[in-house]
Amino acid sequence: MTVIAVLGLGEAGSLFVADLLTAGAMVRAYDPAIGAPPGAVPCASEAMAVDGADLVISVNSAADSVDAARSSLAGLSTATVWADVNTSSPARKREVAAALQGRCLFADVALMSTVPGLGIRVPMVASGPGATDAALLLGAVGATVDVIEGIVGDAATRKLLRSVFYKGLAAAVLESLAAAHAAGLEEETRAEIMRELERASATTLDRLVVGSHRHAVRRSHEMAAATEMLDDLGVPSRVARASRYWLEDIAEPRPKRDETRG
Repeated sequence: MTVIAVLGLGEAGSLFVADLLTAGAMVRAYDPAIGAPPGAVPCASEAMAVDGADLVISVNSAADSVDAARSSLAGLSTATVWADVNTSSPARKREVAAALQGRCLFADVALMSTVPGLGIRVPMVASGPGATDAALLLGAVGATVDVIEGIVGDAATRKLLRSVFYKGLAAAVLESLAAAHAAGLEEETRAEIMRELERASATTLDRLVVGSHRHAVRRSHEMAAATEMLDDLGVPSRVARASRYWLEDIAEPRPKRDETRG
C-alpha cells in the first residue's frame, strides 16, 4: 500500500485525500487548523505525517510552503518524494527545495486547472529531480502528470504564465461588467462578451498581438478614454489603465529605469 502524506487540508487538500483513499492509498494528513478527514491517519505535525511516506503532497499555501518543508525534516528519508503542488513563484519553489536540504527527492508540481470537479485527476506538470518519481506515484492513484525536462521552477513558470492570461482575462471581464452595470448596460455587454468568446479561434491570438502592435497609438488613446469613462462611473479602472500603459509602451518603448538611482 502506497503511503501518502498530505500537508494542508483546505479545499484542494481535502479533495485529494478523498480520491487518494478511494484509490487505496494510506493517507497521513496534517493541517494546523483542520482535522483529518475520515479514513485518513491524523497526525500532530508535519514531521509525523511524512514519517514513512512514499510521497508527500504539500498543498498548504505558497506562504506556508517553506515552513512546512522545514518542519518536516525530522521525518523525511531519501526514499520519500516531495511534491510541492502549491501555486507559487519559481523562486519560492526553489526555496522550498533548498529548505528540504536534500533529505528527499523534490518535484515542482503545478496544477493546470481547478481542483473542484477533478480532484486528483486535475492535469499536472512536474519538473525537478523528483518529477519522474512523483509522476509515477501520482499516476498510480489516478493523476495525470506530464514531466518537463527542466529544473525546479519550470513547472511553476508554465502554470503562472497561463495564470497571467486566464486571471487577467477574468479581471478584464469583471471590470467591463462592473462598468456596464454602472452604465445600465450590463445585459448588452454580457451578451457581447459571450459572442466574442464564442467566436474566438486560432486566429484570435494573432489578431490580438498583431493588432496591438500595428495600432498601438490609436488603441492607447481609446483606452485612455475608457479609463476616463470608468472614473466617471465610479468604477476602478485597473485593467483599462494597465492596458493603456501597455499600448503606450508598445507604441514608444520607454528606457529601462535605473533602479540604483532611486
